Amino acid sequence: MHWLAFILSFFSGALITLQTGSNTQLKKSLDQPLYALIINYLIGVTAVVLYTAVKRVALPSAAQVGEAPWWAWLGGIFGAAYGLAAIFFASQLGAATLTALVVTGQLVCAVTLDHFGWWSFDVHPAGVGRIVGCALMIVGLILVGKF
Repeated sequence: MHWLAFILSFFSGALITLQTGSNTQLKKSLDQPLYALIINYLIGVTAVVLYTAVKRVALPSAAQVGEAPWWAWLGGIFGAAYGLAAIFFASQLGAATLTALVVTGQLVCAVTLDHFGWWSFDVHPAGVGRIVGCALMIVGLILVGKF
C-alpha cells in the first residue's frame, strides 16, 4: 500500500498544476479572478459532498467538532490564500516557476514542522539529508525560475 500512496500523492501534485491552469483559463474567460476561484471551490465542495453522500459518511458529533484546536479550522483560509496566489500569479510567473515556488515553500515548511513536531505532526528531525534536500530544492527553484 505504501507504493500506492506514493503514486497517488505524485499524481495529486500534477492535479494541482492542472487546477491552476484551469482556474487561470476560467479567470481569463470570466474576466474576474475571484469568481473563477469561487466557482473552483463550489465545484470542489460539491464533489466532496456527493462523495460523502455516496459513501454514507456519518456527520461528526458536536463533541468531536469542539475537540479541534482553533488552528485546525484555518485550512480553508490557507487553501484560499494559495488559490488566490495561484490565480493571480500563474500567468505572470508561468506554471513551472509557480510550481517550483509553491513546492519549495511546502518542503521548507514541512521540514520545519516535522523537525519541531508543530501543528500535530510527529517529530522527524531535520537531519543533514533533509537540509541538503531543501537546499537543492532552492537551487532547483532558482534554475527553474530563471532568477
